[in-house]
Amino acid sequence: MLSTKTRAVTLSAAFASTLALAACGASNEGGSTDSSGATTSQEQLSGTLNGAGSSAQQAAMQGWTAGYSSIQPDVTVNYDPVGSGGGREQFLAGGVDFAGSDAALTDEELTTAQERCGSDGVFELPDYISAIAVVYNLPGVDDLNLSPDTLAGIFTGAITTWDDAAIAADNEGVDLPSTTITPVHRADESGTTKNFTDYLAQAASSVWTDKASGEWPLSGGEAANQTSGMVSAVQAGEGAIGYADESQAGDLGVAKIGVGSEFVAPSPEAAAAVVENSELVSGRGDYDFAYSINRTTTSADEYPIVLVSYHIGCISNDDATQADLLKSFLGYVISEDGQQAGADAAGSAPLSDTLREQAQTAIDAITSGS
Repeated sequence: MLSTKTRAVTLSAAFASTLALAACGASNEGGSTDSSGATTSQEQLSGTLNGAGSSAQQAAMQGWTAGYSSIQPDVTVNYDPVGSGGGREQFLAGGVDFAGSDAALTDEELTTAQERCGSDGVFELPDYISAIAVVYNLPGVDDLNLSPDTLAGIFTGAITTWDDAAIAADNEGVDLPSTTITPVHRADESGTTKNFTDYLAQAASSVWTDKASGEWPLSGGEAANQTSGMVSAVQAGEGAIGYADESQAGDLGVAKIGVGSEFVAPSPEAAAAVVENSELVSGRGDYDFAYSINRTTTSADEYPIVLVSYHIGCISNDDATQADLLKSFLGYVISEDGQQAGADAAGSAPLSDTLREQAQTAIDAITSGS
């Protein structure tokens, strides 16, 4: 019989930025929640579940583990927010039970995943949806509008001062300073970067001519590791601009982005709306729910610079205990209670019923191959 305890501890002391997820909660004798958020009876479990990846999921993971601890207090969930690329690498190498990633597996990575997971394949669940905020540090400018081409021009280095004519055209009547612009990008391979560059490549293709990439494709600007480093770099430099999960923006300025004829601020509702109106990537497995986001929407109800962060794992697991822990934890994550816990901690957009039901089919399929 399995027992349960959910506390989150650091996965490796080697990472100074490892997330210590203190998930202190009262023991729940009665069970867990199903995908609709209803309480169900569940065998109490014990063991350790190891995950690594997206630093954008950091705040949400705190909410998830804290909530899960009240249901399964004898399960330990370790999560190292090393970044999406590092998380996928650790998962593919067999070092962790699941990865958190702000980008779906590439075709090459899917081949490697097949080698690890076998013929049953992988699951990719879009469990965390959040807007990527364009954050800036420009004292005296509380509201800022940026069209797609202007934003791309800033990050290519073509636009170098805040009073440039292109920025002025987006911000009629605003007194813009002549401060030099310092664009900040991620130094590490990042799913946030891949989503941001995917937006630029689709919405401003005449200015941004590079393809979407998790590694920043251009020279110049300032580089920072992980989400926390990005935010710190923008905070430290007047005139700086960067991109980060909206939940991590703090007191920095957040730009509105041109969508159709309007400028739209990032919000959980607008982020969820653009995902709902996007399509799954074709040609993947039965439980691979990777989305191709519609970055060129013209609806003012949608915000196109959105991060869909996935939980990635094997459908078939070698160990029955690990399969049970994975099903239990991810079942909580996608539940109404779990999504609300993530939203409260991170400001993310709770999954719609459609996305929750979709994810539940994959969680139900998780099994032990032994």
